[in-house]
Amino acid sequence: MDHEQYMKLALELAADCGYGGDVPVGCVIVDSDGAVIGQGANRREALGLATAHAEIIAIDEACRAKRNWRLDRCSLYVTLEPCPMCAGAIINARISNVFYGAKDEQGGACGGVLNLFMERFAHSPRLVGGVYEDECAKMLRDFFNDLR
Repeated sequence: MDHEQYMKLALELAADCGYGGDVPVGCVIVDSDGAVIGQGANRREALGLATAHAEIIAIDEACRAKRNWRLDRCSLYVTLEPCPMCAGAIINARISNVFYGAKDEQGGACGGVLNLFMERFAHSPRLVGGVYEDECAKMLRDFFNDLR
């Protein structure tokens, strides 16, 4: 699989969570061999948990799959720029690469509001934004337009 295929999978996960009232955000984590080891979709509303973001769910699943909290040499694909909580979890899990779709000008911690990956933490992942940006942004726009 390539970057676009992983992001398409993240978009599929995002589409599924949008039907339950959650903001449609999907996330996929792959290991260095390209195997998907973690998947998540935003479930804050469904679970009533502030921490039930797609990235946190995917990181938890990937750690269980690897039986290790260190996800070095893994890549994370998410449809929306990670928030500060998720960026912190990415740093703590030592994820090597982060690919995101839509920029989050109101809550993004990878350049939208600030970039935590540019700070002096012990780990800093490689960051690539704008992967399937139009499709990711459209899904979010449609979700919020439907709420109005």
